[in-house]
Amino acid sequence: MRHLLSSADLDRDDVEALLDLTDSFVEVSNRAIPKVPALRGRTVATMFFEDSTRTRLSFETAAKRLSADTMSFSASSSSVNKGESLRDTALTLEAMGVDAVVVRHRSSGAPHRVASWVDVRVVNGGDGWHDHPTQGLLDAYTLRGRLGPLDGRRVAIVGDVKHSRVARADVAILTTLGAEVTLVAPPTLLPPSIEGWPATAVHDLDAVLPEVDAVVLLRMQRERMTEALVPSLREYTARWGLTVDRARRLRDDVVFMHPGPMNRGVEIAPEVADDPRAVIVDQVRNGVAVRMAVLFRLLAGEGPEPVADVVSDGADDRSVAADLSEQPVGAGDGGAT
Repeated sequence: MRHLLSSADLDRDDVEALLDLTDSFVEVSNRAIPKVPALRGRTVATMFFEDSTRTRLSFETAAKRLSADTMSFSASSSSVNKGESLRDTALTLEAMGVDAVVVRHRSSGAPHRVASWVDVRVVNGGDGWHDHPTQGLLDAYTLRGRLGPLDGRRVAIVGDVKHSRVARADVAILTTLGAEVTLVAPPTLLPPSIEGWPATAVHDLDAVLPEVDAVVLLRMQRERMTEALVPSLREYTARWGLTVDRARRLRDDVVFMHPGPMNRGVEIAPEVADDPRAVIVDQVRNGVAVRMAVLFRLLAGEGPEPVADVVSDGADDRSVAADLSEQPVGAGDGGAT
């Protein structure tokens, strides 16, 4: 792996290797001191041209837990406001010596263009309506943790599929792992054609729910809509929202997911978002470990030997904490974060 630009670039072996690698970094994240020196001396930049909470902080946390240095680029406070192009911005970060950039952009294909301009590793952090590969990976990891192997599991992806890069990533990753995916939305919120998608599309949520093992709710992306695509949010909720009544009719082992941010009371009822079957907080938690796995794979190499070595470093949290507590103030390695 040189870059992670598209979910479609990953075959089953790639996905399973990344998810297995994630197991190691979940264990790291659960330590008293959740840090390993795997990427010490490396620099990871987040290059975001759209607002983000979960993805941006997750990548920055992942890099810091791997002991990499981080640089945070925000378009709203950068020279982009003075007319600087995407290409010049990317070349500027490369000149500063970064080793990897995580790119989020409103235009589909922007991370691919960045990868063609610079000689650093590039991760797609979400591009337009196109893709969000690490979200697909973390959703698959979360589902696998609750349901076991995903072969034959039935997943409904419900809501604004038309504007959703998460839907595209989830369809690609989940079907690669053998899941059966059904898209559920009003006709106006489905793509003009799903030919080539390894999924089926229906409009009746109540007909699908009795058969599913997991439900992925998508946010209504009103910022991407240029026309009224549903009569009202109230009608949308009545027909396609995961209401309390619908949740009561589902099996106790059905998993509820949402990539966030949630519009509580629109895609999902507040009570359902807090239901024990909801794994929304787990998705966020697992996102850090998945992104640690991706950054490690891109910047530190492949195979079990390197990760076994770095994960074992610092495994004895008590002794590490004791060593730090006995050092005088100012001692150590310079406070790398």
